[in-house]
Amino acid sequence: MSEFFFESGLRFGCRRCSRCCRHEPGYVFLTRDDLQRLAAGLGLPASEVLARYCRLVGIGAFQRVSLRESPGYDCILWGQDGCRVYEHRPLQCCSFPFWAANLESPEAWERLKADCPGVDSGGLHPAGEIRDWLERGRCGRYLAALTEAG
Repeated sequence: MSEFFFESGLRFGCRRCSRCCRHEPGYVFLTRDDLQRLAAGLGLPASEVLARYCRLVGIGAFQRVSLRESPGYDCILWGQDGCRVYEHRPLQCCSFPFWAANLESPEAWERLKADCPGVDSGGLHPAGEIRDWLERGRCGRYLAALTEAG
């Protein structure tokens, strides 16, 4: 990843179009903090959130807790009016589009524009903020079992 690609910051403003939440398979890995925020947002105990909305997936030698998807690959927490827990959404969702794969090059950022109308619009996010999102994503203590409600 070029150290200088986003040194002047990047513009992004979520349009809440839900394109990043719908139609394609993927994983939304949860940290313990994510689970607690989701439980608060849904008004359910963490154990119930795990049972209703989560699945355990194998990633190489690791296992992680991820949100489930509907049969059409929409996030299980997406509803007709968009994200049902937007104010309580997981770190992975909050940090979009500032993910390593989207920031590996100017070309990767440019490709993202085809799918996300918020890219290169909205407020300017300084390089330090972008680095913080990258670091938080790398250092997240992701749940590794469906029983980690505590």
